[in-house]
Amino acid sequence: MKTITTTEALADYCARAATFPYVTVDTEFLRERTYYSKLCLVQLAVPGDDDKEDAVLVDPLVEGLSLEPLYALFRDEGVVKVFHAARQDLEIFWVDAGVFPSPLFDTQVAAMVAGFGDQVGYETLVRKVCKASLDKSSRFTDWSRRPLTDAQKKYAIGDVTYLREIYEFLKAELDKSGREKWVKEELSVLTDPATYDISPREAWRRVKTRTNSGRFLAVVRELAAFREEFAQSRNIPRSRVYKDDALMELASTKPKDIAELGRSRLLLREARKGEIADGILAAVAAGLECPSSDLPEVESDGREKLQVNPALADLLRVLLKARCEEAGVAQKLVASAAELDLLAAGKKDVPAVKGWRAEVFGKDALRLCKGELALGVKGSSVRVIVI
Repeated sequence: MKTITTTEALADYCARAATFPYVTVDTEFLRERTYYSKLCLVQLAVPGDDDKEDAVLVDPLVEGLSLEPLYALFRDEGVVKVFHAARQDLEIFWVDAGVFPSPLFDTQVAAMVAGFGDQVGYETLVRKVCKASLDKSSRFTDWSRRPLTDAQKKYAIGDVTYLREIYEFLKAELDKSGREKWVKEELSVLTDPATYDISPREAWRRVKTRTNSGRFLAVVRELAAFREEFAQSRNIPRSRVYKDDALMELASTKPKDIAELGRSRLLLREARKGEIADGILAAVAAGLECPSSDLPEVESDGREKLQVNPALADLLRVLLKARCEEAGVAQKLVASAAELDLLAAGKKDVPAVKGWRAEVFGKDALRLCKGELALGVKGSSVRVIVI
């Protein structure tokens, strides 16, 4: 298999790829030691025969190689870019170049729409669609080390060669069922910059807390914001600055000086001095001095205050299962347990009753809530009865 190591060779391949209706794409990366993913390998394949080098590896770690020819291909609206579980791949390209592949096709999303279950894995699709198996021995290797072994190359190229057959199969299924627009609705989230742009000021929302105290949350917010900014600027993992348990301890003890900071049980040694220590003390002080009008509040979906009708919630679950089995769609993709509870409490503004989900489940769910539908059983099947 061919490995591309120059910008010129990449440009030649991408120019050829632009003559095909689609190109399959995958990446190998590392994130254990950095804040941003380190791109280590890009795999590409066009329809054709592997023996003719229609599938290639691109080595972005080679000095002087530019990925701009690839990004130009990503912007080419005449070529569908096919990924499996694209979110992390898209984040890499968005952070690196501010580009999203368009048009995009994600085989994991398509498989969920086509009835393969919740978040179906690539290996499962290879087995079911291609009737083949993958060698998983290189899955957790260090992709930043060079030279790559033959086993690594074989594993990596398999992520785009089988993807061609999977894409063609799923596209045919979607064309047959008319559900391609369902996939496009789901992919709009993946190509929204807000999905990947992390605001340090909002980083506190990812920290699990057990209190709704505005003052406590203000300290958590400042500590999380400092950690995010520091990790981003040094390109190191958040946990290398301090972990969530240490952050929560600091928000509880609220150290005012280095001596008090030194009494922390959970803080890393490196964080007890220098820039991190100064940042922690400044963050705690800022949280304590935060005006009452700017104190954060935990966003709630209101479920704890809802009067959920448990019998109706159970009926909605039965309806969801029945409708999804009938339509051949993953239940998880249509509605969450939280949404069912909201519906059972009289709320109607939930994703499960909008867009393509309304066709599968939402319209019937609302009618069930209004008492316009009933559920019955015939044999092993659930029947929907119009009242």
